[in-house]
Amino acid sequence: MTGRRRLGLVAAAATLLSAAPLSAIFDTWTWLLQCLLAVGLIAGAAVLTRSMRLPTWAQAAGMALTLLLTLTWMFPSGDELLALIPSPATFNHFADLFSQAGNDTRSYGVPVPDRDGLLFIAVLGIGTVAIAVDLLTVVARRPALAGLPMLAIYSVPVAVYVDSVPVVPFVIGAVGFLWLLVADNVDRVRRFGRRFTGDGRDVDVWEPSPLAAAGRRLAVIGVATAVLLPLIVPGLNTGLLNKLTQVGTGVGGNGTGSGGNGRINLFASLSGQLNQSQTTDYVRVTTTEPDPFYLRFGTADVLSTAGFSNRTPTGRPLSRGIVDPRQNADTDGGTYQQYHAEVEITEDFGQTLAPVYSSTIDVDGLDGGWSYDPSAQVVFSNRTTTKGKKYSFDYVRAKYTPGQLRQSEPLAEDDPIRTQFTPVPEDRKVEALVARLTRGKDTPYDKIMALYQHFSRDNGFTYSLQAADPEGGASAISAFLDNKTGYCQQYAAALAWMVREAGIPARVAFGFTRGSTRDGSAYVLTNRNAHAWTEAYLDGFGWIPFDATPAGSVVGSSRSEWAPDNDRVDTPSASSSASSAPGAVNSAGPGASSRPGNDRDANAFGAPGGETPSGGSSTGLLTAGIAALVIALLLVPALRRVLVRRRRHAATAAVTATPSTGPVLPGTRQVTVTTESIRAREDAHAAWDELVDTMVDYRVPVDPTETPRHTALRLIREAELVDAPAQGVTLLGHAEERARYARTPLQGEGLTTALNQVRRGLARTASRRTRLTALFLPPSVMLRWRMSLSDLSATWLTTLSRGRDLLVRFSPRRLLASRTR
Repeated sequence: MTGRRRLGLVAAAATLLSAAPLSAIFDTWTWLLQCLLAVGLIAGAAVLTRSMRLPTWAQAAGMALTLLLTLTWMFPSGDELLALIPSPATFNHFADLFSQAGNDTRSYGVPVPDRDGLLFIAVLGIGTVAIAVDLLTVVARRPALAGLPMLAIYSVPVAVYVDSVPVVPFVIGAVGFLWLLVADNVDRVRRFGRRFTGDGRDVDVWEPSPLAAAGRRLAVIGVATAVLLPLIVPGLNTGLLNKLTQVGTGVGGNGTGSGGNGRINLFASLSGQLNQSQTTDYVRVTTTEPDPFYLRFGTADVLSTAGFSNRTPTGRPLSRGIVDPRQNADTDGGTYQQYHAEVEITEDFGQTLAPVYSSTIDVDGLDGGWSYDPSAQVVFSNRTTTKGKKYSFDYVRAKYTPGQLRQSEPLAEDDPIRTQFTPVPEDRKVEALVARLTRGKDTPYDKIMALYQHFSRDNGFTYSLQAADPEGGASAISAFLDNKTGYCQQYAAALAWMVREAGIPARVAFGFTRGSTRDGSAYVLTNRNAHAWTEAYLDGFGWIPFDATPAGSVVGSSRSEWAPDNDRVDTPSASSSASSAPGAVNSAGPGASSRPGNDRDANAFGAPGGETPSGGSSTGLLTAGIAALVIALLLVPALRRVLVRRRRHAATAAVTATPSTGPVLPGTRQVTVTTESIRAREDAHAAWDELVDTMVDYRVPVDPTETPRHTALRLIREAELVDAPAQGVTLLGHAEERARYARTPLQGEGLTTALNQVRRGLARTASRRTRLTALFLPPSVMLRWRMSLSDLSATWLTTLSRGRDLLVRFSPRRLLASRTR
């Protein structure tokens, strides 16, 4: 087999290895078997066309045709010729599979089941990448560029995975890419002719050369170091590997989730939680409210024919306060009562949206990395997640009567809230249904109730976690209104769509029901309590919740006086009762029985220890000494950072400009270089270096290609700096810019004061973990040590290589006249 054919097979194998990250998305291995078959057939087509010495375009066409026939055979429409040759109906079927895949991405959370649409997308994507890798490696002889389409496969789970992407698939994909590079280099070396070792001996074709063996060893060491070092050494979490294996968990991030700038599909996340086979505790909430409503964390208000989707929240930091709805003239209707709640998030629930009750007025316990969106009424972060968080907040609960809500008047046509939250796609069936149900209703509340009461058991609506897919180009809401079977996601989206069709602002809210399990005074909320409901906006009252999902099918469901249970039986029973007072009414469904509480704290720290044996004083001193040594070693990075900061602060003292004197020749331009100007430039450079290190310590990205002015503006924007810290950043950027580009640098300014203000501003907006890391294990120091260690390792390797060459050159075997060759 020639080198090109062998290289093509390696390219196919490397593509399959790079597809390993898809194992984090699919629930079974069906996708792998189909991809193995597709890539194998493509590789066979490439070998066949190259054996026939066909031109490059024919090789590419052959592989593309093989992929098309493979897809036709795997995903037939039933109208193919000879069950293999595609027809126009086949391509229409492919388009339907694309649409089905889009719906599935909104309906399922990872890992997803074996859906034809998703499998079709997977095989098509992997097959296309296999063709691209083959052409780049074998034809263009650019195997390094083949890493781009292989990396595109890894970006898929990074974009959709709710939690961190496993690192093992990344390692497998990296091994495949390195194998591709090694195979290409071996093929290039073999084209040169005869190979020799360092001592002049020939190397057989089958025998690897020492240089190749050394390259493979270095590759293995490099991959192992890149994977293990960030996991072992704390503080090294701002590199490329961390960015590749972390998702912006959240709707903004910056996944968030950063945080990152990722986004969570709230509908897909809800579906994934409800379809899990096991129950997992997520939240413990304690509240002074005797009859609480739902704990919410997100909203979806962007509507298309496929349904609602969530936007990226925007707002200001919690440190600036939250507007009290009792002080807002637009939402002052109803009777408000203030309560206090405490929330504890488990390690299994990490996202960039913090669960709170509606109408939150104050939050305590969330650091400066969290903000509040007043429009969506959500608490979010672009830099951290809720995993393991404990916080408390005050909120107000308004209770309304139907008579009060009927006093709400319709919003004006040009009202901003109506303009934003009432657009709907055109759907004649929905329009006719809404017009029929709201005929004769005068007030917005009566129209909402007419639509709300439509979702009842008497009208044929039932609860099921298996919702049917739209058919014949129908919208998602039309499919649900026809089938009348779904779960909270469909009920909430359908009611919100119909309320918008009636000209009333509406959106979908996400969160948890009240739950049925109690641990003392705390409600324990699990993935089974994940829920979605509708919120409608009434002028003078704000966003009012309406839950159209059958209460008997939702654990911990709750209803209110203004929106009672459509399927409630008036006969009193021991399991449910209606409250005569305005407010929420518990309607826990089947399966909401309490379960025995788990004693989570029992034996948490093991059995008490025994008595200290005699002579333990010396052992205690030794232990104390070791502990002191360990603490001292851990404080070395912090001490190093303090010393560097003090040195730079000493160099950034204010300098007073001294005017130059002396004659100036006519027609000449004088440029005076004084000691003061040189010192001013050094001061500005030292202050800028300190600012860059501070950004690294507080996990603010640094781009060396930016100008100082752009870096300062981006730091103010991303770190949300205001007042003195923002002015300090502006001063530092201006000083560095003048020091780099101007004839006369900036002199006489307090750069040290500006640095202190910027550091305090970054600390206020950073998470607690970031602040502790910046204090005890500053990433700027760890990064310098890591680079120094790399340089030292390279120097050692060079020295060892030179020593080995000297030993080989002066080998005693060269003195033997009868040396065997």
